[in-house]
Amino acid sequence: MIDLKTYADDELTTLMIEGDHNAFTEIYKRYWKRLFHIASLRLNDPEEAEEVVQNIFVSLWDRREKLEITTSINAYLAISVKYRIIKVLDKHYNQQKYVESMTASILDDSTQQWLEFLDLKDILEKTITDLPEKCQLVFRMSRDRHMSQKEIASELNISQKTVEAHLGKAIKTLRNKLNRFFMLLL
Repeated sequence: MIDLKTYADDELTTLMIEGDHNAFTEIYKRYWKRLFHIASLRLNDPEEAEEVVQNIFVSLWDRREKLEITTSINAYLAISVKYRIIKVLDKHYNQQKYVESMTASILDDSTQQWLEFLDLKDILEKTITDLPEKCQLVFRMSRDRHMSQKEIASELNISQKTVEAHLGKAIKTLRNKLNRFFMLLL
């Protein structure tokens, strides 16, 4: 077996192009660490750097018969790693922009929903405040204090039918006012 360690890069490249797996292995041994180091420095992620370098060598072997290397294999591999790093960084940049745009969109939607909620809350409070005093009192006792109609009637010294009438009037008023609000949202 021939010791390929003594071969020049251009000789190894020629042998590799002809399908010599040992020549490819020698090129791999000579340049893997250097390419990995470059990729690691640029990507700050050893696993991703390793993947980039592995893909370069897989591509080199797969395309060996079609390769037209006009420079040295050293320069060819250096340019390959540079372009692969650019692709990875571009992919990260685009992913980051996508995440930022989705986050902004979600925040815009949730902010809009929050503002609509606050508007609704203000309209609800104003509508309740505009109810006649006794009607407003019965409604607040029912909704805010969670009292039953019987408890309200007993505390206010009025009949349960009167409590029902006040609640009915309050709910009808709120429904009409809120329906107009919802129609404005559509």
